[in-house]
Amino acid sequence: MKRIFTICLLFILALVGCGEAQEDPFTVAVIPAQSIGEMEQGLQNLEAELTVKLGREVKVEQYNNYNGVVEALNYKSVDLAFLGPVTYLIAHEQSGAKAIVTQLIDGEPYYYSYIITHVDNDWDSLEELLEQKDEVNMAFGSHASTSGHLIPGVELARKGVYTDEDTHEFASVRFTGSHDITAQQVEANMVSAGAIDSAIYHELVEEGVIDESQIKIIWQSEQLYQYPWTVHGETDEETIQLLQEAFISIDDPEILRIFGGASAFVEADDRLYENVYEAALEFGMLEEKE
Repeated sequence: MKRIFTICLLFILALVGCGEAQEDPFTVAVIPAQSIGEMEQGLQNLEAELTVKLGREVKVEQYNNYNGVVEALNYKSVDLAFLGPVTYLIAHEQSGAKAIVTQLIDGEPYYYSYIITHVDNDWDSLEELLEQKDEVNMAFGSHASTSGHLIPGVELARKGVYTDEDTHEFASVRFTGSHDITAQQVEANMVSAGAIDSAIYHELVEEGVIDESQIKIIWQSEQLYQYPWTVHGETDEETIQLLQEAFISIDDPEILRIFGGASAFVEADDRLYENVYEAALEFGMLEEKE
């Protein structure tokens, strides 16, 4: 009887030990660059692929806004996040978050901010639009979007027509929440003009979500480095290298599609985002480094 009891006890202790040894899931947070439904299949594929390549369970979580992802990184509630450049810089400023990977679009790591309008509108440039600014209903994406708000917002601020949604010289200003909704509202003439990520714009055209013949681009920013994949500040170098290798090896077209129609993933670091940092300083979204 004692022998049976001892064997059972050892078995229970072994089970407990195994449970304690199991790692928590590796969590990945993704912002809604497009409507969440458009990204669902690709995110499921990403979760499955990273689970294999990291050799541990991976959970991909969709967040409704940029601020929620920044907070999750700051408190290490997530291990990896896909962020817009300015959102990454905020997380870097607040908790030392690190950019480790970005994506190539048609072989280049750049994208742009566009301001687009309906083809029936008279203006063919931002300057022409601003001549009729008091008749313009302007749309941005998210408040914390780099290409959907910060970069075009700085350009409009320099021209003296925009400070924020309450202080401007337009007929109205609205925030749609995502790039695809901005494009659809411009195409439907629900707004006069909208700011959008160039890579997402061209992806929406390619997929037939919007009709390019109904839209014209009237302003383009300077080159911006693509969105960074970001880890929290205490992530060890071994994990960073493992993640970089995992992303660089991804060739699943459904995963690549939802990240701006990427052609590949490549390594990144915070030096790539200096121009966005300068714009965010000017716009009051960051404090100057000491």
